[in-house]
Amino acid sequence: MDYLLLKYLHVLGAIVLLGTGTGIAFFMLMAHRTKDAAFVARTAGVVVIADMLFTASAVIAQPITGYLLADMMGIPLWEGWLGLALLLYGVAGVFWLPVVWIQARMRDLAREAALAGTALPPAYHHLYRIWFIFGFPGFGSVMAILWLMIARPAL
Repeated sequence: MDYLLLKYLHVLGAIVLLGTGTGIAFFMLMAHRTKDAAFVARTAGVVVIADMLFTASAVIAQPITGYLLADMMGIPLWEGWLGLALLLYGVAGVFWLPVVWIQARMRDLAREAALAGTALPPAYHHLYRIWFIFGFPGFGSVMAILWLMIARPAL
């Protein structure tokens, strides 16, 4: 495969990961702040779909394109900045996987509350706090990986 095409696909995947993650966080936060169960349910429904379509696709494509690029460039996978980036990718995954389930559960709880005409339940608020906290190491890892890919520091 052509180097520039491969690099383009890898950068595109990074943009999708960062962009979708930022958008999901923003829309979930804004919906949550309304305390409107129906609005939260609709927003979370779209967020779950976006995570499955865009984030999951990029999560699969990134290690494939990254491996092919490293191989093409002769860079050892577990050394220096690339090794650290792979470690951080694992950290991001550890925090992202539960968030996928949490978002779906928040959506379901909000739907149930909207149908019953009640406020968002305590279980929803508990999951929201976990979702919010998990965003920092998950998103922070992606930001750090992006910096490592650009700077390629000698480590």
